[in-house]
Amino acid sequence: MARDIQLGYNSGYWGSGPPEGALEAIQEAERLGFTSAWTAEAYGSDALTPLAWWGAHTESIRLGTGIVQMSARTPAATAMAAMTLDHLSGGRFILGLGASGPQVVEGWYGQPYPKPLARTREYIEIVRQIVRRDAPVDFHGEFYDMPFKAGTGLGKPLKSTIHPLRKEIPIFLGAEGPKNVALSAEICDGWLPLFFSPKEDDFYRRCLAEGFAKADDPTKADRFEVASTVFIIPGDDAEKCADFVRPFLALYAGGMGARGANFHFEVFARMGYEDVALKVQELYLAGKKQEAAASIPLAMVEDVALVGPPDKIRGELAQWKETCITTFMVGGPKQMLPLYADLILG
Repeated sequence: MARDIQLGYNSGYWGSGPPEGALEAIQEAERLGFTSAWTAEAYGSDALTPLAWWGAHTESIRLGTGIVQMSARTPAATAMAAMTLDHLSGGRFILGLGASGPQVVEGWYGQPYPKPLARTREYIEIVRQIVRRDAPVDFHGEFYDMPFKAGTGLGKPLKSTIHPLRKEIPIFLGAEGPKNVALSAEICDGWLPLFFSPKEDDFYRRCLAEGFAKADDPTKADRFEVASTVFIIPGDDAEKCADFVRPFLALYAGGMGARGANFHFEVFARMGYEDVALKVQELYLAGKKQEAAASIPLAMVEDVALVGPPDKIRGELAQWKETCITTFMVGGPKQMLPLYADLILG
């Protein structure tokens, strides 16, 4: 994997409206040498439109979706958007994809969730075929049928009317489970972790190695990127800094998904926090969100985030920089970005 550490800026999810100061922060990130800017989507704002808007006000920073949910769009619609944004940005687009979870896929998009890995493999293959534009798309899999056979019978294989700016647009996969992480290494150009912990680095490297071994490209591991969200909260008191992270961990470990069907929960369980995660889930699903957050110990926060005085963060960063991460994806207001750049790149 490429080892030059890079910085990415993540604007995060929207609340009731656009995140205040996001454009100014992205422009400052570009000025400071950040190499990528990322958006997200859940069941509100989408990840593609903001990139077009903010990308029009930048010149060199790469523009990534972290992530586009596959159930929200057909493979063809995603490929169309990717080629369009890649043209408009002069070849700066990164297509970050993810399966999301059953609550969102079935509850919001009204699509089936079973077999997400097999579905992902078909989806990415179709997107790549469309972008390469070598031939009309004639794909008949378990999940996607192009042209659709059970319709009028009038459908025919089609090729994109636009020629792509690049025939290979980078595709990154949002993944947490071992099989999905391996799949990212096998068929994608990068991996987007969410709750990465340095102590799990060996585990993830084994997952990636498994995927690289299946890829028909002996040089892929050297080019593969790992762009990980990293929470950095500087301050005099590590416990108080951790309080900014705890609600987010509680939401994902406790509130995202149902009992027995929460991949974020499983990440923390693998780290050795299953008892904590069970308590957090119990409290969160009972509507006791503040208690759920408060029950998360500092050690669990420190495994996935950098909190406390800058010197403490600098010391802990040495371990993070030895992991498979190639891009540290940070967020926050514009005024925090010089500190992040100094901490990580300095």
